Amino acid sequence: MLLDVRSLTKRFPGAEAPVTVLDGVSLTLDRGEALALTGESGSGKSTLLHIVAGLEPADGGQVVRDGTDILGLGDAERATLRRTQIGIVFQQFNLIPSLNVGRNLSFQSELAGRADAHRHQALAETLGLREHLAKYPEELSGGQQQRVAIGRAVAGGPNLILADEPTGNLDETTGDRVFDLLLSLARDEDRALLIVTHSERLAARADRRLHLSHGRIQT
Repeated sequence: MLLDVRSLTKRFPGAEAPVTVLDGVSLTLDRGEALALTGESGSGKSTLLHIVAGLEPADGGQVVRDGTDILGLGDAERATLRRTQIGIVFQQFNLIPSLNVGRNLSFQSELAGRADAHRHQALAETLGLREHLAKYPEELSGGQQQRVAIGRAVAGGPNLILADEPTGNLDETTGDRVFDLLLSLARDEDRALLIVTHSERLAARADRRLHLSHGRIQT
């Protein structure tokens, strides 16, 4: 088991009382497995992903990754974990506009100390970006930018990929290709994928799916 989320709780300040966003959420994820997390807007999906990534604190519970509870780590340790072991794909791409495609692809792996020119070239080929390496993000379509974001997230060899609505800004055909790519990266390279999606159709293609409603996993 690569990821074990245990009784996770999260509250945010409210006008009259704290608002519980996550209420005892538990889930597990194995290597080579793709898990889709669905739920209505405001159900806590993105918050859960951010806590698993070490980007937000929790009010209770554990997030155990490879035997270590990341909620017990300091800021510097969590940052190192994100650089070396966790790949994050955001809906908004978050590419660096001053870097071309090639440098954006290699950025995360350089931070992780795992830059590998041969792997970057192979990844660019897999992503269909070989002809666009010298271009800048503003010169790419939405689908191309998302593929760059995926490549950047996995170039450093993380064993856990977290994707927050990665197809939300894409048309159906491009979204299918992006989802295919994420699934293949998880299954073929023995990584684990936790993907947040509103698409019931795409969620049905994952190995498992969980539905989050009012901060709780629905069974």
